[in-house]
Amino acid sequence: MHKEKILTIDDDPDILDVLKLTLADQYEVIQAFNGKEGLQIVQSKHPDLIICDYMMPVMSGREFCKTLKKDILLRHIPVIMLTGKGEAKDVVSGIEAGADDYLVKPFDPNTLLARIKMILRRTVRSLDANPLTHLPGNTSIMEEIQHCIDTSQTFAVGYTDLDKFKVYNDHYGFEKGDEVIRQLARLLVTVVREEAGQDAFIGHIGGDDFVFIVDDTVADKISQRIIDDFDKLVSSFYNEKDRKNGYILGKDRQGNEIKTGLLSVSIGIVSNATYPITHVAQISEIGAELKRYAKIFGKSNFVRDQRRKKD
Repeated sequence: MHKEKILTIDDDPDILDVLKLTLADQYEVIQAFNGKEGLQIVQSKHPDLIICDYMMPVMSGREFCKTLKKDILLRHIPVIMLTGKGEAKDVVSGIEAGADDYLVKPFDPNTLLARIKMILRRTVRSLDANPLTHLPGNTSIMEEIQHCIDTSQTFAVGYTDLDKFKVYNDHYGFEKGDEVIRQLARLLVTVVREEAGQDAFIGHIGGDDFVFIVDDTVADKISQRIIDDFDKLVSSFYNEKDRKNGYILGKDRQGNEIKTGLLSVSIGIVSNATYPITHVAQISEIGAELKRYAKIFGKSNFVRDQRRKKD
């Protein structure tokens, strides 16, 4: 099993021992006694997270953090700063230097572990985020689905994409196409969070493909709202002539003039409520199949996987 690497930097051997005891069961722990040594280790070992004391000889925690964040290849590594009790100015100084979080010594081990998990999860999502919409990308999507499978919760994954988008993009250009994708992203975030709560997951696979992961009981309602809201919005993406016509004039590969209707949205819902889901690839395959089927209708639509477990 792969363990994430955590570098702990402190000139106090007792603190390093406590950190190792706290972290060793879940993480690979690397240790350094000052900031200068820590920087050398970061460049060779590439840890996933760093826990660094504020007050150290040779190079302080503040100087370590400032130097780390100047390196474009290392600045993404999150840093938790350890400070002495009541030293509020150290906290501010550490945050200004680029620290992502802080803990006051003596710290509670369970609080530290919780902070580490939160920060590592947030870091993966920020690195993986789609540059157009800033929604979590493929790595985060797969991890979220795997988490749902591992915890045996009942869930539904809504695979969502636009129909006739390539024709629209060719006709109106990439700038307008990107704005349509951003509008769909905003719509998904709004609807999914209103219906499923602020912690509900929305991801951007790429292009005009998205997913949302929610409790199965609200998946149909969310899908219908997305469809209804998108269909109300779609006319705003077109000029007056195309809006009146209800189609775009274009040409096929043979040069023949064709009419392509307005954009629509298709959603395929994959759920483990009625059929066992055991791996991520299984969901992707079913989702792709459902989306292809949903597109047959030529209008905004959602379809749900009808497979049922055999008794």
